[in-house]
Amino acid sequence: MGPGEVAAILFGGFALLIILRVPVAFALALAVTPVFFIEPRLTPLLLMREMFKSYNAFVLLAVPFFLLAANLMNGAGITDRLIRLSQALVGHLPGGLGHVNVVVSMLFAGISGSSTADAAGIGSLLIPQMKKEGYDTSFSVAITACSSVMGVVIPPSILMVVWGGLMSVSIGGLFLAGVIPGLLIAGSQMLTVYIYAKRRNYPVSVRSNLRELISAVTGASLALVTPLIIIGGIVGGFFTPTEASVVAVLYSLVLGVLLYRTVPIRRLPSILYDSARFAAISLFCIGTASAFGWCLAYFKIPAALVSQIEMLGLGLIGTGIMVALAFLIIGMFIDAIPAIIILGTVLMPVTEHVGMNPIHFAIIGVVSLSFGLITPPYGLCLLIAASIGKIRLVDTLKDVLVLLVPMLLVLLAIILLPSVILFLPRLFMPQFVG
Repeated sequence: MGPGEVAAILFGGFALLIILRVPVAFALALAVTPVFFIEPRLTPLLLMREMFKSYNAFVLLAVPFFLLAANLMNGAGITDRLIRLSQALVGHLPGGLGHVNVVVSMLFAGISGSSTADAAGIGSLLIPQMKKEGYDTSFSVAITACSSVMGVVIPPSILMVVWGGLMSVSIGGLFLAGVIPGLLIAGSQMLTVYIYAKRRNYPVSVRSNLRELISAVTGASLALVTPLIIIGGIVGGFFTPTEASVVAVLYSLVLGVLLYRTVPIRRLPSILYDSARFAAISLFCIGTASAFGWCLAYFKIPAALVSQIEMLGLGLIGTGIMVALAFLIIGMFIDAIPAIIILGTVLMPVTEHVGMNPIHFAIIGVVSLSFGLITPPYGLCLLIAASIGKIRLVDTLKDVLVLLVPMLLVLLAIILLPSVILFLPRLFMPQFVG
């Protein structure tokens, strides 16, 4: 079979299974199975071997540990402390709670690395409070969901760990490259909140005095040290990303159990169980997606795609836009981790051909996929926020689209200005950037 026939079987079968609402992890395995039976050189046992080979990666241990750290931080009441700090910093602006929502998501993103943990933890506290103070439910849900995407853009990011581990890209460099895009996304959302507040006359809180600000900073200071420990440790070469995830867990335990005493020992088994359950889902997706990606590589489908795209004559910017569109579309239908393995491995040779920096390519992919968390039909963060706000998904889509427009402009800026995105990696880790 040639690349075209295999691609038709793989992607056609996968699309059909997704339409039939088969879970993504199983759809990937089922879509690739016929090829292993049809092609005489392959055997079904090879499918299992490729799946298990993908799990034999030390860096992937960071995924369950970062998820556990996020759950421990949520259980420790870190979100409450970050909300108080955000309220003291930006609560006095027009649409104060909307700005608080964005800022606390940005701060929590530097601790958790998970957008779903962000949406669930922050949404459960802020959405009811925003509704109580007169904010429209649709807007409250939309801003909570949209701000939560920063969880996988601002370091530490689980998606960046997976990307770096699978494609041999410096995870420390990816973490540094995610800082500026995360800040730009936060800025675009705060600007949109300001316009909403002026048009809808949303309430304004009283400005915090110096004593309240110092108290809020003091209360959240230990939590805010977490990203400094993780990022500083990786960039400084003190520990690997996997070791950093373990450090994050230990630090979260110390804060929650010993210092704040907000996580009783009897709650630890349930936190461990939830973390293991979510990690198992992600890691199983990695296995089936790796088998799918191996099959693409075996039949030289990426090479065929490169030759076809080469005929289009796309330059660096054109390829960047094409990459973003591809990830935006696939992110609407499947989870980000299998999307990285399938689409990332296919598009990587295309970006290498036009001279795109691997870190720049990764940031375009991660940011584009993060937007898939708020775009139906997948839109996991939007589903979580809508469930908390007790509102139908369709009723909040208008506000989501309004918030998404400036975020897409930020994505365009990321594509057009690679030097800005690569500034911090080149400054602190020039040996991994080039």
